[in-house]
Amino acid sequence: MASTPVKLPFSAVAYDNAALRLLDQTKLPVELTYLTLTDYREVIEAIQRLAVRGAPAIGIAGAYAVVLAAQYPPAGESMSAVTLLRVIDEIERARPTAINLAWALNRQREIVKGLAGALDVSDVALLRREADAILREDEEMCARIGEYGAALVPEGATILTHCNTGALATGGIGTALGVIYTVHAQGKGVRVFADETRPLLQGARLTAWELQRAGVDVTLIVDSVAGMLLAQGKISLAIVGADRITRNGDTVNKIGTYGLATLCAAHNTPFYVAAPESTFDHSMATGAECVIEERSPLEVTEGFGKRTAPQGVKVYSPAFDITPKRLITAYITDRGILSGGRRS
Repeated sequence: MASTPVKLPFSAVAYDNAALRLLDQTKLPVELTYLTLTDYREVIEAIQRLAVRGAPAIGIAGAYAVVLAAQYPPAGESMSAVTLLRVIDEIERARPTAINLAWALNRQREIVKGLAGALDVSDVALLRREADAILREDEEMCARIGEYGAALVPEGATILTHCNTGALATGGIGTALGVIYTVHAQGKGVRVFADETRPLLQGARLTAWELQRAGVDVTLIVDSVAGMLLAQGKISLAIVGADRITRNGDTVNKIGTYGLATLCAAHNTPFYVAAPESTFDHSMATGAECVIEERSPLEVTEGFGKRTAPQGVKVYSPAFDITPKRLITAYITDRGILSGGRRS
């Protein structure tokens, strides 16, 4: 498959000088700040507070957190294989819904199982090589997703996307945004509508920021405008990412994805899910088995420090929802296009 080179002026995750470097996404779009971390517990905290987010990027960060744990054990302690296995379990609990974190940690876990006693420099190097491989593979997977997905996007298309699925969420150019970056590089003249993605505004703060910096024609909308645009015939197709895809094709993704897929079906507009093979969880039969993370009520009632709801009001704030296969036109993967359950 011919490759369309796409270069972006930023990355979410990098490891150099024996430290993990994360772009702090809580500061965007106002401030471009990088965190330099050498303690695995700092990585857990960064994952939990969404300084790093997006299923692939979380997986990569988790893999490097294992390296940090092996290289920099807590003061006065030695790091053994048995202890490191417990640390891996601790890292995995940071965010339970996205399958990529567990997938990446399982790769490190298998290496640690083959070690014995106190870890030495060669053991750390082994774990570092595996984390580097996970990052490199993600870069390559994103590029392939972009190429396969580009074949589905006509010249001059107007694309609707949800949440953030670009270089900020992965180790490469992204999944759904990877398709957009690829067709932009091909000169197809596409336009993008990015919805704000409440309550944490990943679309407004991150996707709009990314696309602007890459020179893509992007228009920001509030979430509730999507239905109107579809009714007006202004959307050619929608592309979203995924945090987990179960064996029956149910797709777990950022809250609001199910509603958008339902709107696209009602208006006969293609709805694509872009995700690497690592997002497919063949051990889980349906989305009903997935643990859906619930976020703090303060993200709804006091978003970004300003109260917008009455004191004491009850809040239900799931971070994800489940879109059934019947609403999905196709899955764009790093191995090609897989048919969904919807026929447009």
